[in-house]
Amino acid sequence: MTAFDRFLMVDWSGGNDRGPAPKADAIWTCVAGKAPEYHRNRQEVEAWLAAQITDALESGQRLCIGFDFPFGYPTGFAHAVTGSDDPLVLWDWLEVRIEDAPKANNRFDVAAEINRSLGTNGPFWGNGLARNVLGLPRRMEGYENPFAAHRQVEMETPGAFTCWQLAGAGAVGSQVLMGLPVLARLRRRFAGQVAVWPFQPLETPVAFVEIWPSLLADQVKAEMALRQAPIKDAVQVELVAQALAGLSVVQLAQLLDVDAPEEGWILGSGRADMLAAAVSGPKPPPLRNDCFALPPGVEWTPVEQALSLLQAGMRPVTGSEWTGLAQLTGCVLAAPVIAKRANPPQANTAVDGYGFAGPAPEGLNRLPLQFGRAAAGVPYDGVLEPGHALRILTGAALPGGVDTVVLDEDTSVDPGQAIAFHGPLRRGANTRNAGEDVAAGDTILPAGRRLTPADLALLAATGHDGAEVRKPLRVAVLSTGDEVVEPGAEAGPGAIYDANRPMLMAMVRAFGLEPVDMGRVEDNRFALQDRLNEAAAQADAILTSGGASAGDEDHVSALLRDAGAMQEWRIAVKPGRPLALGLWQGMPVFGLPGNPVAAMVCTLIFARPALLRLAGCDWSDPQAFDVPAAFEKRKKPGRREYLRARIREGRAEVFHSEGSGRISGLSWAEGLVELPDGELHVRPGDPVRYIPFGSFGWG
Repeated sequence: MTAFDRFLMVDWSGGNDRGPAPKADAIWTCVAGKAPEYHRNRQEVEAWLAAQITDALESGQRLCIGFDFPFGYPTGFAHAVTGSDDPLVLWDWLEVRIEDAPKANNRFDVAAEINRSLGTNGPFWGNGLARNVLGLPRRMEGYENPFAAHRQVEMETPGAFTCWQLAGAGAVGSQVLMGLPVLARLRRRFAGQVAVWPFQPLETPVAFVEIWPSLLADQVKAEMALRQAPIKDAVQVELVAQALAGLSVVQLAQLLDVDAPEEGWILGSGRADMLAAAVSGPKPPPLRNDCFALPPGVEWTPVEQALSLLQAGMRPVTGSEWTGLAQLTGCVLAAPVIAKRANPPQANTAVDGYGFAGPAPEGLNRLPLQFGRAAAGVPYDGVLEPGHALRILTGAALPGGVDTVVLDEDTSVDPGQAIAFHGPLRRGANTRNAGEDVAAGDTILPAGRRLTPADLALLAATGHDGAEVRKPLRVAVLSTGDEVVEPGAEAGPGAIYDANRPMLMAMVRAFGLEPVDMGRVEDNRFALQDRLNEAAAQADAILTSGGASAGDEDHVSALLRDAGAMQEWRIAVKPGRPLALGLWQGMPVFGLPGNPVAAMVCTLIFARPALLRLAGCDWSDPQAFDVPAAFEKRKKPGRREYLRARIREGRAEVFHSEGSGRISGLSWAEGLVELPDGELHVRPGDPVRYIPFGSFGWG
């Protein structure tokens, strides 16, 4: 019986009252699906927990409550203190002896009493009081512990602190001493209604489980960066509650299936991947209705102003998720990544040769060889004697006594005896310092970066097996118009094949986004409305082609206008001009021109950077190059122009026709030539700005 209706997470504290304002290192709770709550002391949270249990029982719902402190001690402790192996008997024993008030408690005295009763000055240590307490050492040095330092589960959990430490950074011992009495009282108050995992079968309406937020450390770090560093404890309880609620009944049963009759267990230990997968980061709030608003009085919008307005109005709209290293290519980082390990992790040799303590003076140097060698992955077990040399291979960690390496080809060797070479050779020659590439703790990749194969190498080298990334932006693609028919279908008089949708779908995919094919819809406002509703349910943004102007059959513009969130951008650009921008059910809609050439140009120049920003990427302009023109053109002032172009023999050629219906020019081209807004006369050899399609992520 493992299905639960509600999940609640508690981040505990062993300290005194923290005051009325929310603080770090205090008590935080969160019911899955709700906002975290701050509690200033244990008395307050005990009453709150009792109310939560009462509400669940009265409503007939099963409640699972997670706590972030150990439920048991290493084997033998419960029996030594109480005469029983049952850890719940120890809970009751502590509940009788622990005195707790908002501003003071006796946890250090109880710990000292236990130490003295065992005839040792351990297992507890870490007196955090100003006064000395007989039997409780302030530090670990010199004290005696008749029990193991850690429970079995903690030995399998990197970074776990011992439950015997009562004070100091990272100490959890005080949390245990102050937490177990509260749980004991709640068990007694709701007798027969609460089961404690893994000590008892979970056949009651309420379950207490031990679960540590550190299992979701990467997700917590990413979420804090996403929210601009709120209180860590608040984020932790929210994500853990969310993870528990996100598990299926089968998954939860798998995590609960452990055998730890005395020491207890950390739920999810060894299966943090399952918990991480169950976390679906909260989705950012929707865009505002005025995100596409033009300044008052603007009729024709210059390209630069249009791009600036888009940049100001767009922000990420997708949540985040942890993804394994192998699947990260093309993903967008949701938070900065910090190096867990230096690269190189230790000083090593860059060549095959012989290591010694440098420098080597000018002239002939002769060094006796010490037996053995150092190789990559097989470090030398020992220290090099002064004045000796050691065989060392590329990538090997430098043994003690080695800081310089002479190349194989620069030495003569008397095998097993000595090497000779000519100096001078500076100290540190042919070696790499630890961390000379990346130091542990360095920020190696920023939030908003779209990850490349090279980034994956950097992540792996610095200790990461995955990262917190944005969920893929889903872009719905829809064609409109009575005249549009499916490619390959029979096309009657006046009909045209839908060239836009396959082109736009491929472009979206090339941008690293996820296209959602919404098909085509006739010039019918009600049919278009239904299709937009379907798109809003399946995607994060919508691209339409056709119907973006102000004519009788331009239903995209009309519907967006009726929805109260529409801007018709008359952009001073050729090809293009009309670009309908708006929100449909909170979803950004980019209404592109119906002409394929204009649709492609508007997508590359305007929709692409906006979509990538919605996906979590930093705003970026395409990389362009000045190249000599292989053409002549006179241009009037007033509009920026984009010509289909390609490079041949180092010069930019343009397609022979500027007709916006010439689709063959799209296939012919390998990029665009951008001509500025003002009047211009381009002659062969003049520099022009060329943007290869590769700068847009395709071509």
